Amino acid sequence: MTETAWDTYAQQKPQRRPVNAAGETTWFNWTQYPDHGPGAEILGTSPGSAVLELGCGKGGNLAHVATLGARAVGVDLSLAQLKAASVRWADTVQLELHQGDALDFLTHCTHTFDAVFSVFGAVWFTDPARLLPAIHERLRPGGVLAFSQRPPVEGCYGCQASYITRSEDEDPLVVKRWDYEPPSWTQILREHGFTDATARVLPAPAGSRKIGTMLVRATA
Repeated sequence: MTETAWDTYAQQKPQRRPVNAAGETTWFNWTQYPDHGPGAEILGTSPGSAVLELGCGKGGNLAHVATLGARAVGVDLSLAQLKAASVRWADTVQLELHQGDALDFLTHCTHTFDAVFSVFGAVWFTDPARLLPAIHERLRPGGVLAFSQRPPVEGCYGCQASYITRSEDEDPLVVKRWDYEPPSWTQILREHGFTDATARVLPAPAGSRKIGTMLVRATA
């Protein structure tokens, strides 16, 4: 069911624009708003680094990491997303893409990484009590975990439901997500062996939209 949900979502989500406002063909975007917020510097990687994205989707952020000289590895449950990523970036960079559940991938992976990241991806939709230890195991000492997602609705914390719409005569598909306030995220990360944990809400850009973006970063 979850794979079906994310394949459905893939069909609804458009491809990334050919270029951003600065005229760049690849770029990193942590937030749900175009041309807004910090970039790949949050990961602190350098040429030769090994970087893993959990829930890489159509690969836009991962492709940018690859252009910076990193070994760019992505995993996503949706085969439709991965096919779109392979087509879009085939002539731009080399990506190592894997189809499957993020937790299963981490459990069976034998490689370690300098950074693991997730942008509105698998870290949001996997129980942190199970996922964070698996991430910590795959990060090299001093490696970075960074992820972004929408801030929680006030009073709605822990496991919540997200709905992915289908046609008018079909019920929406349901996936679980985990929402916490910034202080709770930093505490949860410390409890699972991470250090230097920070969590903040980036405000929305000027305009009618008001919902910001939660950005969390910690080191192993």
